[in-house]
Amino acid sequence: MTVKFPLGQIPLLNCSGRIFRHRRFISIMANQSSSYFDSATAATTDYPIPLSPPMPDISKEIEPHRALTASSKSALFTLSRSHVIFEDEWLIAVNKPQGVYCESVLSSLPALLNDTGANVSELHLANRLDRDTSGVMLITKLHKVAAKFVKAFTDHKVRKTYLAFCVGLAPKWEKITVKSGHGRSKYGAWRVYAASDVGRKLPGGSLVKDMETSFEVLSVNSECFKEVSDLQKDEAVVIVQEKSVIGCDSKNDEILVRARPRSGRTHQIRLHCQYLGIPIRGDVRYEGVYDWKGSRYDGHDLHAESLSFEHPITGKAILLQAPPPSWAIQPFRSQFE
Repeated sequence: MTVKFPLGQIPLLNCSGRIFRHRRFISIMANQSSSYFDSATAATTDYPIPLSPPMPDISKEIEPHRALTASSKSALFTLSRSHVIFEDEWLIAVNKPQGVYCESVLSSLPALLNDTGANVSELHLANRLDRDTSGVMLITKLHKVAAKFVKAFTDHKVRKTYLAFCVGLAPKWEKITVKSGHGRSKYGAWRVYAASDVGRKLPGGSLVKDMETSFEVLSVNSECFKEVSDLQKDEAVVIVQEKSVIGCDSKNDEILVRARPRSGRTHQIRLHCQYLGIPIRGDVRYEGVYDWKGSRYDGHDLHAESLSFEHPITGKAILLQAPPPSWAIQPFRSQFE
């Protein structure tokens, strides 16, 4: 079941709030001392006001170093058969490692395909992953197939799931869908905007675009949630209109979530995790912790778990899955053993 909260009527939820389940609806109760979303601040500007905070100073110190490290790692990267998840005469899918640029994976692919007779001049990235995001990366072998995937992604016919290891205040929800605006601020950083700002012009001339992500909590502090069907889980829908007042450092719970982006915006999952107060571990750009339990994280813990689509040539249903990284296996160790 889905419970929708219309624009301007976003539910209040705080650390002491409880979710009450009663037959076919969710009632979210909270006291008046602290709320999940604060009241909108009146703005006097010609441009929409971003609702997520700017990049923290630590990001400006760490990100250049990470970029240099990734450049060195990418220059030495060699794709092997162990990276390949799926391959036929039209497509090849690989498991991209963390800290390697997509372009480096693509450039190393011809050497792997030389013995197959593939036309390497027509190789094209069907999807892109951030530098530090691991997981399924799909590459087409023919221009005509690439064009079909462009349309499939545009028409939202390609379904994606991601795993994210987050640190923050354990959420009171089990499933939630966040709908907001997305765009660059005047400083060039990607930010969350109100859903009502979609279509409005930003500095530089670009427009605020819609952004929607569904989240499901898989574990909190390594305690797994029981697997139940989607029909058995109630889902709240938050239509973003105001700033979140959840402090990203208010509590240090470890939360593993599965994310399903319904749109394909830059840094979408990272932005929505930050907005929900559960930034991704290592994601210093969006308030994620850098040092955690005696370890320093040189990248963020986000993994492209799966891609599913109808094969553009054969018409068959295809599900591509990348093996989970070590940080995602621990909460589910009992299921894998």
